[in-house]
Amino acid sequence: MAHGLSRRQALLAAGLTATAGFVDGLAFIHLGGYFVSFMSGNSTRAGSDLVQGDPWGWAKAMGLVAFFVVGVVISSLALQLQDRRSGLSRENSPRTLAVWTSWALLVLSAVLAMVPGTQAAVPPAVAAAMGAVNSTFTRGGEVTVGLTYMTGTLVKTGQHLAMALTGGHPTAWLRFLVLWGAIALGALAGSWTYTQIGLHSLWVAVGLLTVPAVLLTWRSRALGATSPQRSAVTSS
Repeated sequence: MAHGLSRRQALLAAGLTATAGFVDGLAFIHLGGYFVSFMSGNSTRAGSDLVQGDPWGWAKAMGLVAFFVVGVVISSLALQLQDRRSGLSRENSPRTLAVWTSWALLVLSAVLAMVPGTQAAVPPAVAAAMGAVNSTFTRGGEVTVGLTYMTGTLVKTGQHLAMALTGGHPTAWLRFLVLWGAIALGALAGSWTYTQIGLHSLWVAVGLLTVPAVLLTWRSRALGATSPQRSAVTSS
C-alpha cells in the first residue's frame, strides 16, 4: 500500500497517477463519457447503457474493460519473462519494465491517432497502456499500489484521517490524499489539453511517461553496476 512506499517511490506513484489522470481526462471527452483507466466507471456505464437499450454503448464500455485487462496481462507476462541477466537491478527492474511497457502501448496509441482510418484502435490501445502501468508496484506477483483507480485510496485517506483524529499519526492520511490529488489534477490538465489539440494530447502523455521511464532505467542500471562491487566487498 501507499504508506509502505519510500519518498522516491511515492513520487513515482504520484507522477504515474497524474499521467493516468491526464490520459483518462482526454479520453473521457473524446469517447463521450467512457474511461480508459477507471474500469469501475466503465462497468457501471455498461450496465446503464444496456438497460437503456444501447448495446453499442455496452460493447464500447466492456471492450475498454477487456483491453485494460489485456494490458495488465501483457505487463505481467513481461515481468515474468524478463531476462535476469539484463544488467538491471532486480529491485527496480519490474518497475522499469512495467513503465516501459505502458509507454510502448501509449506510443502505439499516439501513432494510431495520426494515421487515417486507425483512430478506432486508439481507445483500446490507451486502455491497454493504462492497464500495463498498474504492474509498476508489484510484490509476489500481486499489485500493491493501484495507480489508475482511487476509490480505495480515498477510503485509506478517510481511515487514516480518523486515526489522526483519535491520536494516531497526524499526517499519514496526506500520502493517500496526494495520490488522489495527482489523478484529479492530471485529469484536469488532460481534459484542457484535449480541448486545445485533440488526440495529439497523447504525445504530451508520452512525454510525461518518458521521464519516469528514463529515470527508472538510469537508476536500475546504476544499482546493477554497483551490485557486483558490493558482492565483492561482502565476500572479501
